[in-house]
Amino acid sequence: MSTITTEFTGTAADSGLSTDQYLTFLLGQEEYGVDILRVQEIKGWERATEIPNTPDYIRGVMNLRGTVIPIVDLRRRFDLAAADYTNTTVVIVLRIEGETGARTMGFVVDAVSDVYNVAPENVQPAPDFGARVNTQFIKGLAAVDEKMVILLDIDRLIGLDAVFTTFDGVDDLQRNNLSSNSPEETE
Repeated sequence: MSTITTEFTGTAADSGLSTDQYLTFLLGQEEYGVDILRVQEIKGWERATEIPNTPDYIRGVMNLRGTVIPIVDLRRRFDLAAADYTNTTVVIVLRIEGETGARTMGFVVDAVSDVYNVAPENVQPAPDFGARVNTQFIKGLAAVDEKMVILLDIDRLIGLDAVFTTFDGVDDLQRNNLSSNSPEETE
């Protein structure tokens, strides 16, 4: 149950530059980035409580200081090859903005990589792969230190997922304090 605490000091605005900061992480050999302002915490991997009848990429839920949050394995969500969880596997806890308001969710990744300042003019749009490949959740691609970083729009990634838009089972579980499977009483 280790928690990795990272303090981010200074911003691009402090230096007068017009850049956005991204926390980057690895899935296999690829590096992905999320808006650093959405990051609430980075935790070492610990087992999640599984919830029946959920897609395989939903690892379950974790209790984060009294709040039950869903945990999504991004490797599984992106249909990448399975990998063992190691001592570098972490859960990045992010704030998600959706139609029903803000929520907190955890995302399992292979490892945290770095924090990069990226100027908006250095972000290229996601390539068009046609109708069969959905890239709506890719904010863009940025060349950083001679490598390509895939910048994710985490709100769109979750918003495109029917599991989180049509059924809010985790909130139901929170209301019931994870203690009962009985149906809610009707008024």
